[in-house]
Amino acid sequence: MTIAVTQELSPALVLNADFRPLSYYPLSLWSWQDSIKAVFLDRVTILAEYDRAVRSPTYSMRLPSVVCLKTYVKPARHPAFTRFNVFLRDRFQCQYCGSPHELTFDHVVPRSRGGLTTWDNVVAACSPCNLRKGGLMPKAAGMIPQQKPFQPTVHDLHNNGRLFPPNHLHESWVDYLYWDSELDPE
Repeated sequence: MTIAVTQELSPALVLNADFRPLSYYPLSLWSWQDSIKAVFLDRVTILAEYDRAVRSPTYSMRLPSVVCLKTYVKPARHPAFTRFNVFLRDRFQCQYCGSPHELTFDHVVPRSRGGLTTWDNVVAACSPCNLRKGGLMPKAAGMIPQQKPFQPTVHDLHNNGRLFPPNHLHESWVDYLYWDSELDPE
């Protein structure tokens, strides 16, 4: 799964005041219009620019490609319980067969048996596996999730998000992303 980003749209990578992206997945990007507005409102510092510029009759400005917030935004300690975040926690794979297609979510302990819709009871599942398991308990269905469901931290979701980079990374962004990747020997 990738995020559709094109260079023609000239998005700006948004970094927190500590020079880390606000999020990795989806990658924290602003439109060129929003980034210019933030510059004029003195909310960001421009760290890198595109070759493209915008002009008015009296002013010209190169489009920002990387901006850093001037004030630190404290990240949430616990991510919201959403379908997207469940899929991200489970790396966009069915927890029964590993398929990345037709994802939905499954209650490990079925709702008909008292299972709740919580982090600790919901996993990503493809439609065929979800239908096959139905209202059965995992052992009765012979379908044990590959990973026990858990409430992820924001850090867990950021780490998983790094596995799904957008389809376009501008060269000016690379210095601020994926600090844990292996360095090329010189």
